[in-house]
Amino acid sequence: MNLFPSLTERYTREQLSAREAQRLAEFIAWAPVVFQVSRLMVKFGILDLLRDNADGLTVDQIAQHTKLSVYAVKILTDASLSAGTILVDAETDRFTLSKTGWFLLTDPATRVNIDFNHDVNYRGLFHLEESLVNKRPEGLKTLGTWPTIYEGLAQLPEQVQKSWFGFDHFYSDHSFDEALPVVFASKPKRLMDVGGNTGRFALRCVEYDPQVEVTIVDLPGQIDMMRRNVANKPGADRISSFATNLLEPSNSLPSGEWDAIWMSQFLDCFAEKEIESILRRAAQVMSAHTHLYIMETFWDRQRFEPATLCLTMTSVYFSTMANGNSKMYHSDDLIRLISRAGLEVESIHDGLGQGHTILDVTLKHI
Repeated sequence: MNLFPSLTERYTREQLSAREAQRLAEFIAWAPVVFQVSRLMVKFGILDLLRDNADGLTVDQIAQHTKLSVYAVKILTDASLSAGTILVDAETDRFTLSKTGWFLLTDPATRVNIDFNHDVNYRGLFHLEESLVNKRPEGLKTLGTWPTIYEGLAQLPEQVQKSWFGFDHFYSDHSFDEALPVVFASKPKRLMDVGGNTGRFALRCVEYDPQVEVTIVDLPGQIDMMRRNVANKPGADRISSFATNLLEPSNSLPSGEWDAIWMSQFLDCFAEKEIESILRRAAQVMSAHTHLYIMETFWDRQRFEPATLCLTMTSVYFSTMANGNSKMYHSDDLIRLISRAGLEVESIHDGLGQGHTILDVTLKHI
């Protein structure tokens, strides 16, 4: 298994003493409680208060500021001491923010992940076992009755939808600035954006290049959301759409003279067999000069291990909530599927945005 250096040390050798390992095992056993307590320490503003008061605050002071009962504050602070998000001065009984608490409070990725897991995943994860056995997203029934979450995105409750798109956009949008020069190095005039969601990348494309025309391919419900989102924005007249469901093998991608095809955080929404089918259909509409740019967050190609942690846990969301059969892939797996579809990787661009990689793919040279 190929791993970036940041992962090799941690994933191939034991890191903990026996006592540390025992504590981590207990931490895992109580992880749902740790999560909810930590979420409320943020929501109730307690971590904010501790950040803003370097000398610390007592239980009574926290209760006064937050309007919570002393009992509620004690429940949260006791648990947070064990979770490691706060510290206490044993002489003054004043609580202060720990390094972990500071990251919990201020790290944008952590805040996005908390909202995503609480609003989208938390109740559904109770059905992970069923999902793995049945190969279906059994947890999705906690949100609606769709076959996959993608058909239901436009119908999700407002807060759930906000957290889902907040998660999706955070990890994709932060890579766009670095991705655009890669995509436009070959000066494409016609670009197909497959799985274009709300059209955010398409808008960036028409802003970046005043000549390019973009066609967004997505589900009908997503196309409707995209049209509302891009309406009256600069360059919207150069953004068109093609509604289809690529889970149906008989549904083709739009034909035409495509200079570039863009798939960002798209193929990870499908099982390997489905990915190969989609890539074969992409190959059918590609010419010798077409570049297929696949941007993904591969768990094996991360500079920092916490990013890999986020990605491997996101795979569990796919199993339980999204579709029951996809995941965040190891790059070797996707490259193998690319080859089987009659394509080849010309170049690899690592380290974009929040740990993204772009595979620059063309038809196989015969």
